[in-house]
Amino acid sequence: MAAEQDRALTSPVERIARALAGHALSSNAEGDMASAAEAVDASWPEYSDAALAVLRTIREPSAQMLAVGDGAIWERMIGAAIEDETITES
Repeated sequence: MAAEQDRALTSPVERIARALAGHALSSNAEGDMASAAEAVDASWPEYSDAALAVLRTIREPSAQMLAVGDGAIWERMIGAAIEDETITES
């Protein structure tokens, strides 16, 4: 039996939206908040449209990506991530 793969508990849209919110809010990036965790938790849904735009942008693999992997699989996985727009409530 194959070992179970690691998998995320949240959707790709949520994870990207949280990263974008953190980038905008945290003083570690472009923001001014020393501790932005609570603000990110509260505001990440506002970044969901931008997260979907990121996924749509990377839907087609680059030549370098195709040199090391299967482009059809990549496109199916990103397509599934775009379709998985469920916002996880925590």
